[in-house]
Amino acid sequence: MKVFLVAGEHSGDQLGFKLMQAIRARRPDVTFLGVGGEAMEREGLKSLFPLSDIAVMGILPVVPKIPTIHERIHATVSALMIERPDVLVIIDSPDFTHRVAKRARQLRPDLPVVDYVSPSVWAWRPGRAKAMRAYVDHVLALLPFEPGEHYRLNGPKCTYVGHPLTERLDVLRPDAEEEAARGASPPTVLVLPGSRRTEISRLMPDFGAALGLIREAVGPVDFVLPAVSHLEAEIRAKIESWPVRPRIVIGEEEKYAAFRRARAALAASGTVSLELALSGVPMVVAYKISRPEELLKYLVRVPSIVLPNLILSENAVPEILQEHCTPEALAKGMIPLIQGGKERQTQISRLEKLDRLMRLDEGQTPSALAAEIVLRVAEGGEEP
Repeated sequence: MKVFLVAGEHSGDQLGFKLMQAIRARRPDVTFLGVGGEAMEREGLKSLFPLSDIAVMGILPVVPKIPTIHERIHATVSALMIERPDVLVIIDSPDFTHRVAKRARQLRPDLPVVDYVSPSVWAWRPGRAKAMRAYVDHVLALLPFEPGEHYRLNGPKCTYVGHPLTERLDVLRPDAEEEAARGASPPTVLVLPGSRRTEISRLMPDFGAALGLIREAVGPVDFVLPAVSHLEAEIRAKIESWPVRPRIVIGEEEKYAAFRRARAALAASGTVSLELALSGVPMVVAYKISRPEELLKYLVRVPSIVLPNLILSENAVPEILQEHCTPEALAKGMIPLIQGGKERQTQISRLEKLDRLMRLDEGQTPSALAAEIVLRVAEGGEEP
């Protein structure tokens, strides 16, 4: 069995290595080929090139990398044709991985293709769903509403396999002692301005001023800021001017320890909102983007940019965006979540509903279910 995987960034690498483990558990004779990062390489994949060649975010940063990206697409497809795998699994990063899949389907129409992580066809460019039918046989969705969206948009067959965060509930959920700490004084409040330099540069001034307003309103607060290591120095420099300096913690172990004790969180929009939701931490979500990127909002067709809200089909989590993202607005949203009352209890009850919506069958995990489908498609057991 030959499985060719193509990931395009760190998050895809994390999905990819768990998928590799789950496939190997079912097919010990498997050989993995393709493109991945450090985690996938530890599982035995020798990547055709480093992920840093193609892992770029945003509109403007991608422009200077276009020639390299085109070269890497060509190299990936060439390797596919030489190795002749039993199945191609593309993992997220559709701007890269879908171009690989399209060319592979043209050159080898019999090659089964599985797309692990649905593009956001429900948010913008919905026509992509129908177009994907030409080169994708099965989509593995991370969000429970996505199969219905692909059906509505005449997209490929799509199965909800669960979000990888649901495999980490043991580190996200508090034990009895940690649950009690959520009601302690002073309360622990998470400050999460993002994991990318552009995010923190736009949000940190407003976050810092908001912390001062929160302290004035509620008294002493233990503010905790989990930082990624490569931005630690920059974050420490920026908080020097804040009226209240949060405790900075580094690494996943300390980050999730803070999650399990947190009473509330102020967070940048992103996957962290889903981490907080599954941890049962009420939150306010903020987001700021550049003016050119803001113009794209006219193409977006969703009522919210917050993942928990999209899953719940209601705006349970307050989101404060662009020019509305001010220290006063952020503090106003956070104060009742810290002090308690109707806003806090309402959001907590909605997050419990989200937990039920994302749950898989007893004993099933996202990577195991994804592996089952990949092998079924590879072995020809999938109906067209």
